Amino acid sequence: MLDINLLREKPEIVRENLKKRFQKDKITLVDETIKKDQQWRELKKKSDDLRARRNTLSQEINQAKKNKKDASKLIEEASKIPDKIKQIDQEKEKLEKEIQSNLKKIPNIIHKNVPIGRDENENKVIKTIGKPIKPKFKLANHGDLLETHGQADFETAAKISGAGFYFLKNKIAWLNQALLRYSIDFLRKKGYTYVEPPLMLRKEPYSGVVEMSDFENVMYKIENEDLYLIATSEHPLIAQFMNTNIPEEQLPIKLVGYSMCFRKEIGSHGVDTKGLFRTHQFNKVEQIIICKPEDSWKYFEELLKNTEEIFNSLEMPYQLLEMCSGDLGTMKAKQIDLELWMAKQGKYQEATSLSNCTDYQARQLDIKSIDKNFNKTILHTLNNTAIATSRVLVGIIENFQQADGTILIPKALHKYTGFKSV
Repeated sequence: MLDINLLREKPEIVRENLKKRFQKDKITLVDETIKKDQQWRELKKKSDDLRARRNTLSQEINQAKKNKKDASKLIEEASKIPDKIKQIDQEKEKLEKEIQSNLKKIPNIIHKNVPIGRDENENKVIKTIGKPIKPKFKLANHGDLLETHGQADFETAAKISGAGFYFLKNKIAWLNQALLRYSIDFLRKKGYTYVEPPLMLRKEPYSGVVEMSDFENVMYKIENEDLYLIATSEHPLIAQFMNTNIPEEQLPIKLVGYSMCFRKEIGSHGVDTKGLFRTHQFNKVEQIIICKPEDSWKYFEELLKNTEEIFNSLEMPYQLLEMCSGDLGTMKAKQIDLELWMAKQGKYQEATSLSNCTDYQARQLDIKSIDKNFNKTILHTLNNTAIATSRVLVGIIENFQQADGTILIPKALHKYTGFKSV
């Protein structure tokens, strides 16, 4: 949620930000919010003045009674004040809800170095590591190859669960676990605390970590329950600090979380009918940091470095893609995706996503620090994928596939798998 003080003091920054994001249609929303805020502040002054007048009248009535003077007019005036306050407070509360709703629709202020562009076609490749693998033999589709080797079953999964689900078996299932353990161990050694979060969240905390459209397009709702299956462990890892004042000396908070993730995947891509790349259910290890505002860009670089080190050790070509202004989500000030080279597909595909939400997410959830003098500050939240195993499995199958259909395992994973090939 955007800071209302930004609209009060520097509305031109918000309007310019909307232009950079190619969301000029929301400028009217900014003007509307400023107007509602002015009305809210006027009502607040009236309410405060009435409360002050009520206190003054109470003293005057007591004094009049002591002096045995007529206090009837004072009593009559005082008797009308509670209803006036109630009416004003109701109007004020209604306005406040409308303002809060608007502040969630106005996007975060982008970082000054974010490339300006209208959509995903103008995202910018900022780094390329490794040479794309282009074998001389014809690569098998990863889904077909896994079924041939008895390592996965998509047909049976579709029969009992529908498209976008799968059974992993034997060595590939074990490789999946190896990727999880490897990335978790990697981050624990760097001082991140390991957490396994709840797989469901109530709507109130969930609405603090995602855009409202996600409730329709991304999350699965549990019927007749105020619960949603999580789309990533980032969501409960951040939401757990809702309405919390974190002692300053405990910062930064660095967590690595593992969970199953569940997504509807409604959109132009849909789900894979036989494959692991785009599914309704998958395993993911996430890294998050909650920190002081002045430290967040330092930790943005740290999160990026962590993920790069993991993928460098897996010996697969990748590129870093920075999202342009028009392709950034509402909460994000900056985003960089790591895209793996997929040899069969002949292109790079998203494997991880790094975001700095600055104070936007924390403000919605009321996550603050508190210092020894009891001063409170809205914190910054950052998140980055460590490993989304299904996509990395596809990368390993496509980049390490041999002419005879054998799949070699990256050396870094050998001690976790106990085998070197599938």
